[in-house]
Amino acid sequence: MQEKYHPQEIEQDAQQHWKKTAAFNVTENPGMPKYYCLSMFPYPSGKLHMGHVRNYTIGDVLSRYHRMQGYNVLQPMGWDAFGLPAENAAMQHGVPPAKWTYDNIAYMRKQLQSLGLSIDWNREIATCDPHYYRWNQWLFLRMLEKGIAYKKTQVVNWDPIDQTVLANEQVIDGCGWRTGALVEKREIPGYYLAITQYADELLDDLDKLPGWPERVKTMQANWIGKSYGVDIVFPADKQSGTPQDLRVYTTRADTLMGATYVAVAAEHPLALHAAKNNPKLAAFIEECRHGATMEAEIATQEKKGMDTGLFVIHPLTGENLPVWIANYVLMSYGEGAVMAVPAHDERDFEFASQYALPIKAVIMPKNGEVATPLTQAYVDYGITFNSAEFSGLEFEAAVEAIATALQQKGLGEKRVRYRLRDWGISRQRYWGCPIPLIHCDHCGVVPVPDDQLPVILPENMVPDGSGNPLAKSPSFYECACPRCGQFARRETDTMDTFVDSSWYYIRYACSDQGSVMADSRVNYWLPVDQYIGGIEHAILHLLYSRFWSKVMRDLGLVTFDEPFTNLLTQGMVLNEIFFRKADTGRINYFNPSEVDIHYDEQGKRFGAVLRADNQAVESGGIGTMSKSKNNGVDPQELVESYGADTARLFMMFASPPTQTLEWSDTGAEGAFRFLKRLWRLTYHHVQQGETSAGQLDASMLSPQLKALRCQLHQTIAKVTDDLARRHTFNTAIAAVMELMNELTKLQDNSVTARQFMQEALENSVLLLSPIVPHICHALWRELRPGTELLEQAWPQADPQALVQDEIELVVQVNGKLRAQIRIAKDADRAAIERIALAHEHIQKTIAGQPVKKVIVVPGKLINVVV
Repeated sequence: MQEKYHPQEIEQDAQQHWKKTAAFNVTENPGMPKYYCLSMFPYPSGKLHMGHVRNYTIGDVLSRYHRMQGYNVLQPMGWDAFGLPAENAAMQHGVPPAKWTYDNIAYMRKQLQSLGLSIDWNREIATCDPHYYRWNQWLFLRMLEKGIAYKKTQVVNWDPIDQTVLANEQVIDGCGWRTGALVEKREIPGYYLAITQYADELLDDLDKLPGWPERVKTMQANWIGKSYGVDIVFPADKQSGTPQDLRVYTTRADTLMGATYVAVAAEHPLALHAAKNNPKLAAFIEECRHGATMEAEIATQEKKGMDTGLFVIHPLTGENLPVWIANYVLMSYGEGAVMAVPAHDERDFEFASQYALPIKAVIMPKNGEVATPLTQAYVDYGITFNSAEFSGLEFEAAVEAIATALQQKGLGEKRVRYRLRDWGISRQRYWGCPIPLIHCDHCGVVPVPDDQLPVILPENMVPDGSGNPLAKSPSFYECACPRCGQFARRETDTMDTFVDSSWYYIRYACSDQGSVMADSRVNYWLPVDQYIGGIEHAILHLLYSRFWSKVMRDLGLVTFDEPFTNLLTQGMVLNEIFFRKADTGRINYFNPSEVDIHYDEQGKRFGAVLRADNQAVESGGIGTMSKSKNNGVDPQELVESYGADTARLFMMFASPPTQTLEWSDTGAEGAFRFLKRLWRLTYHHVQQGETSAGQLDASMLSPQLKALRCQLHQTIAKVTDDLARRHTFNTAIAAVMELMNELTKLQDNSVTARQFMQEALENSVLLLSPIVPHICHALWRELRPGTELLEQAWPQADPQALVQDEIELVVQVNGKLRAQIRIAKDADRAAIERIALAHEHIQKTIAGQPVKKVIVVPGKLINVVV
């Protein structure tokens, strides 16, 4: 055994051995319990960052641990390869997105392999591979047949720079999340998936997921947003020129008698009708088109509105209510209209106060009165008053009575609704999965026949930023209609990349299958036993994946209801963000490694410049490492300097996996020192000659060795619990570090001591092997020549070793720590006091002063009061 720890040599040797023996390639084995561990697959952005290292090391620790527990473990890897970043990079570098993507995959695969992850690379997939996205297209056509996929026209968020539709979550302060361009509202046709058909099941089945964080389940439940309310019709006041009735949905029908106006979204038909001959209204509608789209943003923004001059009729009182356009009403929620009850809704109250609209209170607390005049909206449930025949009713009774009255008049009915909206999957961009439809002037929209799938995406195009290249490429869109044979056009929209990631975990189980989307192997491996990924995917990706699995189940392709049994949402790794905003509105981000920070003479930071041109860059503060913000730290330099095991150890030790971690360069050196200490301790032990832990006679152990052996087996028990149940890898590592510190102090060279040291080192290597597998692979070969670490089972704590004859107590004088003593576990109070007072440090501290009393806290401490 070489004396020095050389990580590069050790890691290369271990990885070659694993590759040669195909150590992590697995097949189905019904005779073994299976464990499918999956980390969310990466986008091939070009380089890994330390956030990736953290994510994939967590998965690898759990995979290796379960393999040692006797499970048949599957840990696959693939690439979320379609999407807008590749198009942007293609425009920047003048290369096709395909080349950029495949080059990045090759580099990042090499990086992942250098980390020593126990991945079955035979199952690797890339979502831009036609063999993969063929099945996106095939299932889309099945959804079309079932009425789950359909086409409709809807108002969407349009990014004028990237020339594509954005989800509400991608619009920040009215601007595109990636380009910074002012987002427009456009009404365009697109294809949708009816996820709302599964709303109840998606909501109810959250109760089947005890292995998911409550926070994530709550976020999904809120997103689905099931509510019980009343649909209400406000008839059009024809005399004011209102062309149609107004429909609203409310969960607070008990407040209907307090409605003093109605508010509609800028895109609502009544708003557009009113603006036809009103330039001011038209200008305000255009302003609203560029406004916020997220409910949280709308709740805090300044409330703005304009009176349309139109009126509708209150369905119960017959009063005329003015119709206002308001920027806090979204067309995408409900009917795009609200009945405004300022006395009992905060947004309505703020709006009514600003525009001097009437405020009529109709709900009062059960024990008390509503303030007059109101200084804020009273939004709690209470008792109706000032509501004619509906006065004096509590919430449920009031809703029931008002709904009945509306139904009798044909102007309303009770309704269950959802916040969830159907999933729009059409994207007007090139680098994505083609939608397999053909437009024929004679036959209409015709599905591409199954035997003509996949519709291949050309891989040689270079986008120029002026829209979707597919729509300008006759070689792609010109085709013959499969039904009539006449000239037709292919659909040029591509699918949202969330489609690609909604079922990739299924394809890993049968990635080599060419004739069907999923075969019997899927039902062996699925559902995923442990899924790992960031909290930012808590809603959309996970919800879409659950939906996609249920659709596949209903089509008879899989047998499970939920795809992910357990979910670990790892905390993000944070780093500073630097950027410049161009005149076009596009934001360019720069990696922190390319930026120099300037400090004044007092050491106070006053600016930052890009090293390449020495021009200023702005700081966006601390944020999650991501490809979009270009603030990742490439682990390559760390791996080359210290080795992959140091990188893995550092990331697992820095904080619990579910907490965020602010990046620091200083922790790696400490992790490296610990590995060197482990190597050195093993080296000195091995140099003294071969010994066997199996020959250890525990009855021959000295008190010191017995205490150390107790600590060893306590460590085994703790690390087992930390890895299996708690997933707190940092505390598991800390426990082994504490054990190493004590083992380093051991000076006993007796045969029994060496046998114990052999046991301690073997078990320490086994405990650390899921976290730092390379060094443990090498050390095991030295400790147990002729055997391999991957063949070993997880260590078990010896119950006999955990039985302590002695315990350690802290001794204080006047509450300050002064000594520690070891005493017999069953020592009585008198013996404890006598031993404590006789300790040399206690005698020195007391210095002859009279002892007033001795406080003994059993099993913990003694406090001597003088």
